[in-house]
Amino acid sequence: MKTNNFSRRDFIRAGSIGVGALALGNPLNLFAAKPAKKLGIALVGLGNYSTGQLAPALQHTQNCYLAGIVTGTPTKAIEWKSKYNIPLRNIYDYQSFDQIANNPDIDIIYIVLPVFMHKEYTIRAAQAGKHVICEKPMALNAGECREMIAACRDANRLLSIGYRLHFEPHNMEIMRLGQRQVYGQVMSIDTGNGFTYRGDPNAWRLKKALAGGGGLMDMGIYSIQGTRYTLGMEPIYVRARQEKTRPDLFNEVDETVFWELEFPNGFVATGKSSYNHDWSYLHVEAEHGKFGLEPAYGYGGVDGYTPKGKMPFPQIIQQAAQMDDFANCVIQNRRSRVPGEEGLNDMKVVDAIYRSLASGNKERI
Repeated sequence: MKTNNFSRRDFIRAGSIGVGALALGNPLNLFAAKPAKKLGIALVGLGNYSTGQLAPALQHTQNCYLAGIVTGTPTKAIEWKSKYNIPLRNIYDYQSFDQIANNPDIDIIYIVLPVFMHKEYTIRAAQAGKHVICEKPMALNAGECREMIAACRDANRLLSIGYRLHFEPHNMEIMRLGQRQVYGQVMSIDTGNGFTYRGDPNAWRLKKALAGGGGLMDMGIYSIQGTRYTLGMEPIYVRARQEKTRPDLFNEVDETVFWELEFPNGFVATGKSSYNHDWSYLHVEAEHGKFGLEPAYGYGGVDGYTPKGKMPFPQIIQQAAQMDDFANCVIQNRRSRVPGEEGLNDMKVVDAIYRSLASGNKERI
């Protein structure tokens, strides 16, 4: 019985147009039983992040493994099948996606698509009976986040957002130092995240309808997160301004945004995001010393400091730790430390920042 739209004929045809012969590897590996206590993850969308980070990380996980893929590109399906020994029955395209409900090999679906597709595929994954990890930013706006949370709740499925830094030792230490006031009350926070965009000028990230915004949506999420998890509090107001030096490239989305987040106790933190500056830092000043991270938010090379000196933590495979934790949550039926509500809280801030940019005023979050 055919279970998806990638038939064996499709693989042979795709191979004949330049991908090369389909390498099956050891056929016994393709149909081996799922390892005991390991959950199967299917990656939906095989772009740079899945290819360069998630799939390699899944080779180092203890509680889960790469069980399937969803892609609209047959040549990618062949390449991934060969490289990762993925059974044909576990390979889907976007037309056959909903058939994943009938696949017992797949327990978790990881949504790694452009932002405008996050809501649809999170809801469809939950309705297919699968637990869901959705990449950040969670959705185009807070309203979509609420719909996603409700869909997973109604389906009795767990939802987690891809906040890998909640599992990274240096960032976890920042949470401890700030929330427990190890060096006294936090007096100031300044954080920034960004890079100089040199990619395709027609990429989806530069289209408002597809990405929701520019550097703020993509990179600013980390700065907002950094402030929130340092304090362990939620901001209530924001005032923002923006700078645009390349309007030809960033004609639809923001380039560089600066903001001030105000918290219930009157504390104000500064933050910024950019597609035109290379930033990655989180600096905190407390009553009894300074601590922080620089670089703060990358996939590797995170470095931190305290009044006692450099943080003595190792670099880890952040995505492996993140996915292993969620798989463990599913196994134990417990809430993720980065649930949908965490993504919602960030998007409430982002929405308010965009309102402030439009109004020029301080906006309630």
